[in-house]
Amino acid sequence: MSPRDNERLEYLGDAVLQLITAEYLYKHHPGAAEGELTQTRSAMVNTNTLAQLAEQLDLGSYLYLGKGIAKGGGRSLKSLLANAFEAVLGAVFLDAGYDAAYHYYLNRYRALESPVRDENFKGRLQQVAQERFGTTPFYDSEGARVGAHREYTSVVFAGAEPLGTGHGASKQEAEQDAARVALQSLLGTAAASAPAKPPAKTPRPRARRAPRTPRTAPAAEAGAPTVAEVIPLPQHHPDTEREPEPEVVHSQPRSRQFGEPLE
Repeated sequence: MSPRDNERLEYLGDAVLQLITAEYLYKHHPGAAEGELTQTRSAMVNTNTLAQLAEQLDLGSYLYLGKGIAKGGGRSLKSLLANAFEAVLGAVFLDAGYDAAYHYYLNRYRALESPVRDENFKGRLQQVAQERFGTTPFYDSEGARVGAHREYTSVVFAGAEPLGTGHGASKQEAEQDAARVALQSLLGTAAASAPAKPPAKTPRPRARRAPRTPRTAPAAEAGAPTVAEVIPLPQHHPDTEREPEPEVVHSQPRSRQFGEPLE
């Protein structure tokens, strides 16, 4: 690794960027679900977003590039600009700390003229592949030199069957293109260009209960007199009453437990 490259700073800046966006979304979107937070963060940190932020700082003019890639338009290559911005963010974190890096990124992200479209085809393909095939897609990528620049080809698989093939100036762009082609074949062109949304749940109709009918006594025939029911009272016969049993008086005191005479 050359001492003049920015790979270590890119590594640090990428980790800091993930933490910044995660904290920001967690605090400012308290009602959002995990899937919604993940999609929003993907739009904030994807290659297109970071490339636009790098263009605000004109970072392409400060990149040290080889003659071949510089002539081939390397200073405007989105992947290089995105990596350069991550390196700058890592340097801000080392020099001024997390709070400075937090506001440095968010102030520039809010200054974007229009919201950046989320082209995270790999993330959407992973969701579709897990739902349909129960597996996570994987990519087979190779690079080859075409003229003065290098071009990558990537094939995405879900199991043994290939789903799509993509090309790009970098490995990441080729994988994104392969995922886009796979989504077009699985979902169609319109579905591949928009994030997949879960189907809306249709509410079950609630059956209404029939009103209760009050119970009524059978109506008497018209004109018939109403006869009151006579309940006979029990008769009192004084001669049949039981006489109380005479109290037994013991001449000697007896035991309360056994009734035997006490000695």
